[in-house]
Parts: sequence; structure tokens; C-alpha cells
Amino acid sequence: MKTIIFLAIVLVSGALAGTIHGIANLAIVEPYLDQAIGIENQNLFASGEEEDTPRFWVEYDAYRDWQKGGQVLAGAILGTSIGALFGIVYALSRHVLPQGNDLKKTFTLAGVMWLTLFFIPFLKYPANPPTVGDPETVVLRAILYLSFIAISGFGTVGFYQIYKRLRQNTKILAFAGYAAFIGTVFVLMPPNPDEISAPMDLVNGFRVMSVVAVSVFWVSIAMILGGLWHKFRPDAENPDVRN
Repeated sequence: MKTIIFLAIVLVSGALAGTIHGIANLAIVEPYLDQAIGIENQNLFASGEEEDTPRFWVEYDAYRDWQKGGQVLAGAILGTSIGALFGIVYALSRHVLPQGNDLKKTFTLAGVMWLTLFFIPFLKYPANPPTVGDPETVVLRAILYLSFIAISGFGTVGFYQIYKRLRQNTKILAFAGYAAFIGTVFVLMPPNPDEISAPMDLVNGFRVMSVVAVSVFWVSIAMILGGLWHKFRPDAENPDVRN
């Protein structure tokens, strides 16, 4: 393994995919955040906690502009960290992924990670806009969500080890075992402790766009890392070798 080339591919692909994710968030998720925060502001005005004054809106607009401006940078930083994980897993597993070129393999791996580390946990604990959730339960909700991700991720690794040891005609048992395992976890894990108080069309729209934005990230990192890996071959002694 050519370490310098490997690190460059991993970091560049993660940063680029994260930047694309940040742009996608700005385009399709932020409008729902604006609506949700608008409802929250009206509640603050109604309760007397804040006053509907020009000064409030100047400060609010400045704060939101700062938040939105940091979306792309935050996406690049988060993408770089996830890209590092993706690159390491790909380097370790590429020889057992389905036959084909590097793009096919990276898309297969990205699909597995998207499903087990994002979509299944998301189904149990879907994302909510700012108007949903008691601030006092933030830590609990974060622990539940991260715990589910960890259980699903380690479960995937465990059943992958089982998959490797099974004969070709029995490998389906590993998939069935994971499905039964994660289904049991899904039922046993506590539900989200907060009731939904925001309009459901807003909540559902926010959730759908959140799934789309995260999916854009996984598609991007699979495409970029697969393309760069195929071009620069950090795992090959001969740089002209191709799949």
C-alpha cells in the first residue's frame, strides 16, 4: 500500500464529498430549518421571552447567515473524517467485495454503510427540525441515536465475519441473521422521548430532504474515491495495473 497516495485519496475524496453534502444541505435542508426556526421565534414572541423588534431580527439574521456560511466548511470537515473511515474499510475489504472495477466496489461498500450506519438508525430515530424536542432530552436522544449506530455497525462487522466463514450456498444465512438481529434491536431500543409538536408536513419534508442530502454524500464519496483509487492505484506496485 502506497501510504501517501492512499492518504491523499482518502482525504481529498472525503473533503470533496463533504463539501457537496454541505452545498446540498444549504439548497434543500436549510429552507425547512428556516421554517422551523420561524415557528420557534413566534413561540418566543408569544411567551414574552423575546420581543419582535428590528434589533432582534438584525441579530437573528446575522446569526443565521453565520450558520449557513459554516455549512460547507462543516460538511468538508465531517466528510473528511467519514471519508477516512470509508477509505480504511475499503482498503481492508475491497478484495472480498463483488467482482468488478473500483467504482462498482466503492458503490457497494457505500450502500452497505449508508444502510447500516445511517438509514436503519434513521428509521428508529429520524431527524427532527429545531422546533421538535425538549432541550433537556438532547443528551439522551444523542446517546440513543449513537448507540443504535454503534450496535448496527458492530453487528454488520460481526455478521460479515460469519459471512466469510459460510459456504457459498449458505451465505444468505448471514444476511438473515443480521436482519433478525437488527430487527430485535429496533424493537427493544427505547423510542424517541419527545412528542412531535411541529406541523407534520414540515417535519416530514425536513426528514425526506435530510435523507436525500446524506445520500448525496454517500454517492459522492463512492464516486470520487472509486475514481481516484482506480486512477492512482495505491494498492498496486505497478501503477499501470487496473481492475
